[in-house]
Amino acid sequence: MFKKKLISFNIFAPMYLKKGDTIAIVSPARAIEKEKVIPAIRFFEKHGLHVVLGDSVYNVQNQMAGTDEEKVADIQKFIDDKDIKAIVSTRGGYGCVRIIDHLNLEPLAKQKKWFVGYSDVTVFHSHIHQNFGTPTLHSTMPVNISNESSPEEQLSNETMIAALFGEDICYDLPKNALNKEGNATGTLIGGNLSMLYSMCGSNSDVDTKGKILFIEDLDEYLYHVDRMMMNLKRTGKLDKLAGLIVGGMSDMNDNTIPFGHTAEEIILAHTQCYDYPIYFGFEAGHQKPNKALRFGMDAEIKDNQLFLPA
Repeated sequence: MFKKKLISFNIFAPMYLKKGDTIAIVSPARAIEKEKVIPAIRFFEKHGLHVVLGDSVYNVQNQMAGTDEEKVADIQKFIDDKDIKAIVSTRGGYGCVRIIDHLNLEPLAKQKKWFVGYSDVTVFHSHIHQNFGTPTLHSTMPVNISNESSPEEQLSNETMIAALFGEDICYDLPKNALNKEGNATGTLIGGNLSMLYSMCGSNSDVDTKGKILFIEDLDEYLYHVDRMMMNLKRTGKLDKLAGLIVGGMSDMNDNTIPFGHTAEEIILAHTQCYDYPIYFGFEAGHQKPNKALRFGMDAEIKDNQLFLPA
C-alpha cells in the first residue's frame, strides 16, 4: 500500500523502534482530556510498545496543558532518559514555542530518539533539524487516535508505525491541475506554515536551501496565507528549494470582500517563477488521512511519487 523496497541514502537515521521499546507521551501545547489519550495508549501497546506518561500530561492551565515549567520538566525527563526511544505529543494547539528555549535537546540528538507530532509541534521539528540535524516524525497524534478509527485514520496510524519502525515508504503524489511535475532529491523538512512563518529570524528558523519543503495549514484567512508566502519569498526560503509539497490547506477563511484566490492558488503564485517541482493536495496535515513524513531525512520525488527510504 505505501511500502516499496528502496536503497537507503540516509546517514543520520535515528534508531528505529522495535517491539518492547518504551515511548513517552507528553503534552507540550494545549490541554487534553484523559479519555482522548487512552485509545492511543492501547494502540501503541497493541504494536508491542511500552508507554509511559508525563506527570503533567493531563494538567490544565487555562488553554495550556499545565504551566511551562511543568511541561519542560516532563519533556526534559524523557529527553534525558536513555530508555525512552520516542517522545509523542498528545496534540498541538499552541504552547511549544513557549518552552523550546528552556529545553536541553542535545541528549535527544545524541541518542537519536524520535520527536513525534504535527501542527504546533512544527516548532520541535524545525528547531531540532536546524540545530542538531536529527530526524523527527510529522504524523498523527493521540488526539486523533480513537477506538473506532475510520479507514483514513487507520492509514494515518499505519504510516506512523511504519515510519517509526523503519520501513521504507512510498506515497503516490496526488494529481492536481496546479502541480508542476518533476523530480527532486533532498532532505525533507517543514510542517505547519503558520509555525514556520512565526519562527523566521529565530534560532529555530530552518534552512531550506536544497531541501524538499512540506507545508500545510488550518483555519487561516486567505490574505494571511498570502502574507506568509510573501515572507517566505522575501526571506529567500523559496528560491533555492529542491521541491515543494503542499498538504492540506484545511478550512480556510475569507473576508466579506473575497481575496479572490484559493490557498493553493496563492502558494502557486508565489512559487511559479521557480523551476523545482511543486505538488498540491498531499494527504498530510490537519486532515484525514494524515500520512507520516520523516523530517530531517533524505527523500526523493520521482515519477509523481514520494520515496522515503529508511
